[in-house]
This record gives sequence, structure tokens and C-alpha cells, in this order.
Amino acid sequence: MALSSVCNEVPSFAFNPSFINPTKNQSFFELRTPTKFSFPYSIKQRKPMKISKTTKFMNPRTDVADPVFYRDTIKKIESEKQDGNLIGIKQMLNLCGFGYWVQGFRCFPWLALNFHMANSLNMNPSTLQLVQIFGTLPMVAKPLYGILSDAIFIGGSHRLPYISIGVMLQVLSWGSMAFMPTEALPILMTFVLLSNLGGSITEVAKDALVAEYGKKNKINGLQSYAFMALAAGGVLGNCLGGYVLLKTHQPKAMFLIFASLLSLQLAFSLTTKEKSLGLPHPSNHHESILLGIKKQFSNLILAIRDEGIFVSLSWVVGSIAIVPILSGSLFCYQTQILNLDPFIIGMSKVIGQLLLLAVTVLYDRHLKTVSMRKLIGFVQVLYAGSLLLDLVLVKQINLKFGIPNEIFVACLSGMAEIIAQFKILPFQVLFARFAPKGCEGSLMSFLASALCLSSICSGFLGVGMASILGITSVDYSNLHVGILIQFMAALVPLFWIGNLPNLESLDEKEKNMGLSKRRRKYRRVGRVVYNMVVVYRRERESEAQR
Repeated sequence: MALSSVCNEVPSFAFNPSFINPTKNQSFFELRTPTKFSFPYSIKQRKPMKISKTTKFMNPRTDVADPVFYRDTIKKIESEKQDGNLIGIKQMLNLCGFGYWVQGFRCFPWLALNFHMANSLNMNPSTLQLVQIFGTLPMVAKPLYGILSDAIFIGGSHRLPYISIGVMLQVLSWGSMAFMPTEALPILMTFVLLSNLGGSITEVAKDALVAEYGKKNKINGLQSYAFMALAAGGVLGNCLGGYVLLKTHQPKAMFLIFASLLSLQLAFSLTTKEKSLGLPHPSNHHESILLGIKKQFSNLILAIRDEGIFVSLSWVVGSIAIVPILSGSLFCYQTQILNLDPFIIGMSKVIGQLLLLAVTVLYDRHLKTVSMRKLIGFVQVLYAGSLLLDLVLVKQINLKFGIPNEIFVACLSGMAEIIAQFKILPFQVLFARFAPKGCEGSLMSFLASALCLSSICSGFLGVGMASILGITSVDYSNLHVGILIQFMAALVPLFWIGNLPNLESLDEKEKNMGLSKRRRKYRRVGRVVYNMVVVYRRERESEAQR
């Protein structure tokens, strides 16, 4: 439509002997645009021009653009681009789905490791929980991994190389635990730290890849898709973990199986090219690494200072850190006092992951439009109520209703943990949606680090509370008191839930920021016709124009 309007506005020229070399007389032709020549009606009344041997005619122009040619060329380019996007989306879904599935499958070797520490090494509940807490320390440094991933390109890529590095560290860790003795606690802690270091780097790169790709291609469901793959891996990992551990009683065989899966993920990430995903390449090759890191760090600080992001981050971190966790005490109570076998513990995780998968699908299809305050408030109340299910188990109230411990643990024991995981999903979608361009990895990794730090604080509070209440491997008489304290602490964040922003207000703020000076460095000022292709020209807004 623009093409035809431009062609019709070209002025007409009457053919006469003086118009032999138009490039010298008319500057219009310097644009090399096709010209429409028209012969006026009065030319029929003129005498025909006499042609002599000395008359020079201009050669026909061959550089004039053909509209049909450019139309076909544009269609061909758009078709190739669309085919490339489809291939990139397919590779992205495969890479993302398998990567998050393996991440969810990490419960498979961790279930074996927990039973190994509780039964083979005879650890106390507090010691077991401390090992789990200290093992997550590498996850606190996730913002550093995110800044490095955003600022430093390796071989022209800045996501897939970090995924490969993290997976390689996990292969070394779990493979070493499969073939080396792990009875000594320092050796075991070294392998656990190395595994979580690799897992942290991989998670940061994957989260940044999902956020960056989804924002670039305007795909809002990638976080939910990743969450579903994560839940599916958790379902299969817990189910197979409990069965294999019950039949074989060989934790090292499970370590080897997981190391083999990690090797497959490593091969997948190495063979995938980041260029095929359409991700940006390094813009400034001459910029120093230190300068790039400083720039990315300043961008991260600027993003965190945003009111909506800061308030949301503060609420979710506080809601987790304020609740003391008694995971180690409850695990030892179920295995040592109730004598539940690994298959029952694994099935409780399986049912929880299936529930998480179903709720994630429900959120992706129907709950995205619900107000964030209402949704998070309901989830927080549900989480507080699910903590009382452990009180029912400890007081053996379920037996009064004819429900065996095995069925109760398998169906309802992991409910609180699953609800706590689902509570993070709306915040991940929020952060991925409003993350500034080029800062996706830093911001998503900062969120993951803050959540991990809050879990560590919650774990230390749980260890301290268990020590004060005198909960040990032989005395669980005050365990119900600790569960009641958990319940009351989980209700406290509801008092400041009104500070959470609504997505509607954030959308309006984003639109207003789009018209601000910070977002209006460049603007469209008009159209330029060049070889029949309409392109846009941008120019920097000067101070005089303000």
C-alpha cells in the first residue's frame, strides 16, 4: 500500500530532446528510484523529432528497481525468517524441556543421598538438615553467575556455554560419588557443594535463556512450560527413586544413573547453537570484561530499585524466611519412628509433583488473570493450613479416622512443600515479564539467590527451634509444638500482603515508562524510500527538540 502511494506521487516528465541525461539535471534520480514517465496529450500535436546519426539517446536504465522483484524478495526473506523462527522455537522447547526435566529429576539422587546420610551415616536430624543447608550455599552466589552470563560471551554465546559448564560440574560431582567412598563427611560435603555449584550455574543460564527468548519472541508461557517440565521430572525422579532404593539399597547406582542423564544433557547443550535461537550477539567486542561486569551490575541495581520489583521481592523473601523449617526432623521421624520405607517417601513426592503439575497447568490457562494479591493471599493461607497436616501425623490423628500412616504420608505429607514451590511461580512470571532488556540473567538469578538465602535463614531458624525444643533422633515429644509455631509464622506475611503490586498497575506503569526520556532515546521520525523498500530511520533526540 505504501509502495503504490509512493510510485503514484512521482511527477511526470514530458519527453523532449533536452531531457537526454536526467541524472545531471534532476537530483531526484540520485535516489535510484523507479520513475514513471508520462506523455501529455499535447505531444500528439507536435511534430515528430527528426532522428539523425549524431543524435544520442540514453541507454535504458537497468539499475531501476522492479517492484515485483522486491516484492518476491521480501516474501522470500520473510518466509526464510519464519522457517528459521520455527526451527529456533523447536530447538528452544527441546532444550528447555529436557533441561528443566533433568533439574526436576535431581530428586532421584538426592533421595538416595538423604537415606544414605540418615541410615548409613546415622546422622542426627539437625546434622542432616545442616548438611542440606550448607550444600545450598553456592546458590546464594547466583547473581554473580547471572552478571557473568549477561556480560561475558564465550565463543559468541552467553547462555549455552554456561549451561554446559554447570552440567559438566554436576557430572564430575555425581560421577565421583558413584565410584569413590563417601563415608567421610568432608568428602561428602565437597561433592555436594560441587554439585550445587554446577546446578546453580545451569539454573541461572536456563532461567535467563527462557526469560530472554520469551521476551524477544513475545512468548509468555515459557515459564509455565519450564515449570511443567520441572514437575514432570520430579514425578518420575521420586517414583523411580523410591522403587530403585527399595529394591537395590544401592545409592551409588542411583548416582551413576543420574550422572549418565547429565552427560546426555551436556551433549545436547554442546550440539545446540545459540545462533539458531536468534539470541543477541556481543555488541561491543572492544569493551573490557571488567567494564561489562560493572555496567551489568549497575543495570541490576537499577532494575531492583523499581518499586514493583523491590516490593514483590521483599514480600516473597520475607514470607519464606520467617517460617522455621523442620524438614530434617520430620524426615527422621517418618523413617526412624514410623519406619516408613523409601517407596512411601518417594510416592509422597510423586503425588506432590503431580499436584504441582496440575496446578501449574491451571495457572497457565485460568489463573493468570486473577489479581496477584488475591492469588498469593489464598496460596499463603493454603500453605499455612497444609503445615498442620504434619501435626495430624505426629499426633496420629489419622489413625483415629482409620487412615494408615503409609497412605497419609504418601497422599498428604508433601503438600506444604509443593504449595511453597507453586507460590514462587507468579513471581517468576512477573520478574521475567518486566526484566529490562539485557538484564534477564542478572535479575532472574538475583531472585533465585534471594529465595535460596531466605530458605537458608528458614532452615537455620528450624535448627535453632529444634535445639531449643529438644527435638533429637530419640526424642520427638515437642515436635508438635514446633509445627504449631510454623503455622503461626506462616500467617504473619498476610498482614503486609496489601503491599504487593497488581499486574494492571505495572502494565500501566510500563506504558508510561515507554514514553519517558529514559525509554525515548530513539524515535521514528519518518519513512525513507530506498529501492522500493520502506525502511525506518532513527535519529537521537537532541536537547533543542525537548
